[in-house]
Amino acid sequence: MKFRERLDSTLYWILVGLMAFMVLNVLWQVGSRFILRSPSSFTDELARFLLIWVSLLGASYVTGKKMHLAIDILPSKLEGKKQRKLNVLINVLVAVFSLFAMVWGGIKLVYITLTLNQTSAALNVPLGYVYLVVPLSGLIIIYYSIMNLTERPEDPVELGKEIA
Repeated sequence: MKFRERLDSTLYWILVGLMAFMVLNVLWQVGSRFILRSPSSFTDELARFLLIWVSLLGASYVTGKKMHLAIDILPSKLEGKKQRKLNVLINVLVAVFSLFAMVWGGIKLVYITLTLNQTSAALNVPLGYVYLVVPLSGLIIIYYSIMNLTERPEDPVELGKEIA
């Protein structure tokens, strides 16, 4: 199994697990508030942190699957080399943004919050661990962007079979 396939599978199952955990957490929050009449103090914060991780890891996953939301007016009007050049430009811009905003900025964010010993209010978790997903997702997006640049264009016939 290739590294990309293992990464896809690992991200998929991490996302499934995080989503399941988030659903259980929110169900407990609702149940403790309305059934037990004693709202849980940590569930709101935990749901927020889980949503951060699901969002950023999900963005990484869909980058690898080429399923990100996109405005495709221009790419759909282009063909051949022009479409390929636009695809290269888009992947390079995504990788550069991920490098500077997510990896570099994320590492600085994690370092600062860990250095200042910032912790969350209810869970008392160091916020640097919560923000660790930013540079991690950035690295994964860069990897997928590079892989998207280096792989051959897909055969339209095979692509049609995959969609159907």
